[in-house]
Amino acid sequence: MSWDFTLSNYDAVWSFIVQLGLLLLFLMVGNILRRIIPWFRKCLIPSALLGGLVLLIANVICKQCGVMLVDNRLMQVVTYHCLAIGFAAMSLKTEKSTHKTNRVQVFEFGALQGGTYMLQAFMGLGITLIMFFLTQHGEQVTSYICGLILPLAYGQGPGNALSWDINYTNTQATQFAGNGSFGLSLASIGFVVASVFGVLYINIQKKRGGIVVREENEAKEFVDHTNPSGQEIPDNESVDKFSIQLGFVAFVYAIAFGFMCLLGVISDFTNSIAWGFNFLWASIAAMLVKAVVKGLRKHNLMHREYINNYQMDRISGFAFDLMIVAGVASIEINDIKNYILPIVILSVVGAIITFIYIRLVTKHCFKGFEHEMFLMSFGTLTGTASNGVILMKEVDPALKTPTSSLYILSNFPAMVMIAPLLFLLGFAGKSPVNAIVACGIFFALWLVYTLFLFRRKIFRKKYKGKPVAVWKDDKK
Repeated sequence: MSWDFTLSNYDAVWSFIVQLGLLLLFLMVGNILRRIIPWFRKCLIPSALLGGLVLLIANVICKQCGVMLVDNRLMQVVTYHCLAIGFAAMSLKTEKSTHKTNRVQVFEFGALQGGTYMLQAFMGLGITLIMFFLTQHGEQVTSYICGLILPLAYGQGPGNALSWDINYTNTQATQFAGNGSFGLSLASIGFVVASVFGVLYINIQKKRGGIVVREENEAKEFVDHTNPSGQEIPDNESVDKFSIQLGFVAFVYAIAFGFMCLLGVISDFTNSIAWGFNFLWASIAAMLVKAVVKGLRKHNLMHREYINNYQMDRISGFAFDLMIVAGVASIEINDIKNYILPIVILSVVGAIITFIYIRLVTKHCFKGFEHEMFLMSFGTLTGTASNGVILMKEVDPALKTPTSSLYILSNFPAMVMIAPLLFLLGFAGKSPVNAIVACGIFFALWLVYTLFLFRRKIFRKKYKGKPVAVWKDDKK
């Protein structure tokens, strides 16, 4: 059959490009709002979040006029895939630590992230379990499982919150009908919590004298981001260097997709954990590809460095920006009307417990740069890594503290400590009894991680010689 590119084939030809254009257009609108309204800049509200909110409002108005501006299903697909693409690009980077770091602190940072996830999980799940048992004989029953989306929304952003919201919606035993909007709403609130609470913390600590901004050096050494080592492929090759980076990301995601397909056919259990963790499999595949590339370079079978960290940062940044705009824009107001109370309670409790826990841990474990570690951790564990980096750079623009290096090195320990939560998500959604068991496991793991973090204070264990937990800026 013949076909053409006219509006008669809108769905096949124009729908995707129009929706992509809307995302990019409203991302620019968000950036304009951030530039012309000082309050948004002072609160460090992301441009992508503003753009998504404006697009959401525009979509609600258009619906009242009988016009469908946003394709919610397509926006959810974009959110789902952009999470994995962003993680793949981040994991392909070959970053090295720029500071001398202590191995103990690397594991402590990993335990801090794992402990925060477990705290959010057992508190969130515990709250909705209580609400479920209190309302199960009424007309409107609160789903027992929706509280478990809190650590996904706050800790990992819209992509994973959306994925498991959909999974639970499709699981009859959960009695949940979030349709993706519940998780996306919590994730959007998480961005606001990260920005507003982070800025308030900075301003309060500055007034108290607790934070002294580590000024950036005026004289900077020029770094060629397109070829920092001098061994990468030049820009005048027959194929653009950026295309090579996209090719690596696509190759990694293809491996992850193949692995998900394999898990999907092995058993019902592996199928249940395959598709909701696309970001995790993408990260693992990226690490494998990176290891292979490193081995080829070591044995002189590959003579150039094909992976460019700067451009991988651009890919992950672009993917996460699209993810945020698409995630917020695809919220369906009607889907969250029955969940307003759980959303409010989870958002407030999640913000408070995360703030207090991270503050206590960073104050105890990371002396000398506790504020930088708090801002990085709080921003990351309520918003995304980008929020954490932005907040941390407000007080340490030159990255003089080992905070960024610890974050890089702690990725693998953190992934291991968070893994039990990820693999219990499907188990908890099968019945209220399973959810209670999972809640108990999350509490036990939180207790173990917290005991490890406060072991010196609890057991009065002291380091021999100079305490390694104290970091001093000799040039300060």
